[in-house]
Amino acid sequence: MFDLVYPAQETGLAWWPVAVVIGLLVVLNIVNNRVAPQTHYLLWAFGGSVLLLAIGLLDGNTWTDMGLGWGYLLPGLIWAGACIALVTAVYLVGSVFRRTRTAFHDERMSDLSGGRMVFQALVEVPFGTVLLEEIAFRAVLLSMLVRRFGLVWGIVLSSVIFGLWHILPSIGTHEQNPALGSVVGAGRKGNILAVALSVLTTSVAGVVFAFLRLISGSVLAPMGLHWATNGLGYAFSWLLIRTRDRRRERHRRAVREKLDQRQREKQDPDDT
Repeated sequence: MFDLVYPAQETGLAWWPVAVVIGLLVVLNIVNNRVAPQTHYLLWAFGGSVLLLAIGLLDGNTWTDMGLGWGYLLPGLIWAGACIALVTAVYLVGSVFRRTRTAFHDERMSDLSGGRMVFQALVEVPFGTVLLEEIAFRAVLLSMLVRRFGLVWGIVLSSVIFGLWHILPSIGTHEQNPALGSVVGAGRKGNILAVALSVLTTSVAGVVFAFLRLISGSVLAPMGLHWATNGLGYAFSWLLIRTRDRRRERHRRAVREKLDQRQREKQDPDDT
C-alpha cells in the first residue's frame, strides 16, 4: 500500500562507525541527564545533531538515506501535520474524562510559570529533544543499521537503543506522575518497574517513529509525532494541573468561609 523509503543493504561495511554513534549517544545522554541537565541543553542537542549527521555522511549515507532529502519534504510535512492533529484530538478527549485525566499529571509541570512552559513546549522540546533524538535514531542510526543488517533488524535495533536511551530520564518518574505511580507502586521496586515500562514503551514508540520515517521518506514525520506527544503533553499537563490547583483553592476557600461563618454564629447567637 505504501512504498517504504530506505537505503539498500550492503555487505562488508565496517561496524565501528555504528559503535562511534552509540558511544556519542551515551555521552550525550549522561551529559543531558546527569552532568548538565539544565545547562546549555539546546546547544548540546544542536551540536550533537550536527556531529551525528557528519558521522552519517562520512559513513556513506546520503541525505535521502537519512530521511533528509528535499524530494520528501512535502510528504514529511503532511504526515507530521496529520500526527499532530491526531495527538491533539486524543489529548483533548483524554483530558475531558476523570479516569484518563490523571494520566496527564506530571508534577514537574506544577512549578513552571506560563512563560517557562511555553518555552519548554515550543523551543526546548522541538529544537532540543525532538531534533537530537530523531536525527540520532531515525536519521543516522536507522540508515546505518539498515545498510548493514537489513530493514527489519535496522528498525528493531534502532528502536531498542532508543528505548535504552530513556533509562536515565525515567528514573523517579513514578513519583511525579500519579497515574504511573498507581500502576508500578512506590519505592525501589516501583522505580525499577517504571524504568522498565519506559524502556518498553519508548522502544515500541521507536518502531512507530521508524515506520513514519520509512513511509513518508522524511524524518519530519516522526518529528511531528514526537513533538506532539511530548510538547503538547507538557502543555496539557500544565493546564490540567493549574486547573486542578485552582479548583482545590476554591474548595479550600469555600470551606474556610463556612467555618468562619459558623464561628461567627457561635460567637453572636442573638444575631441568628
